[in-house]
Amino acid sequence: FRGFMKKNLGAKSWIYPEPVLIVAAYDENNNANAMNVAWGGIADENRISICISPEHKTLKNILVKKAFSISIGDVKNVVACDFVGIVSANDDVDKMKKSEFHFTKAKNVEAPLIDELPFALECKLISYDEKSCCCLGEIVNVCADENILHHVGKIDLIKFEPLIYDPCNHDY
Repeated sequence: FRGFMKKNLGAKSWIYPEPVLIVAAYDENNNANAMNVAWGGIADENRISICISPEHKTLKNILVKKAFSISIGDVKNVVACDFVGIVSANDDVDKMKKSEFHFTKAKNVEAPLIDELPFALECKLISYDEKSCCCLGEIVNVCADENILHHVGKIDLIKFEPLIYDPCNHDY
């Protein structure tokens, strides 16, 4: 076997494939907000870690309600997923209306689920470290629209069409 030479690219915050994570949380008045989170991943069997800086409205909501949802964007909703990553609710109070996302309260935590996105994690806040911006959540439920499941009840990636972010080229 003759392998290809690997080129060293240096220390980068890249992982492939990287799902587009859309984090949603309610504020103190039960108004939903959502944002596109660049960095996140499974921390262990029932925990997820996401990186959110303190100035984000969604983080402030998470800290108030001690809960959040994480949906994975899909190809069908690429425009809305990108929009919630570009526009800040701190600057635009109509952000969620403009996104055209709709919300339903999660059954297991005090957080909104995005109706248009077919896959989500319902999470309870475990901790938030302002210095590292690390938000750690306990996954208490995974929910999926039936139309992305195959006949044995598991996720079918062909039906799902998850949106993948390319951190090297800054593209979906």
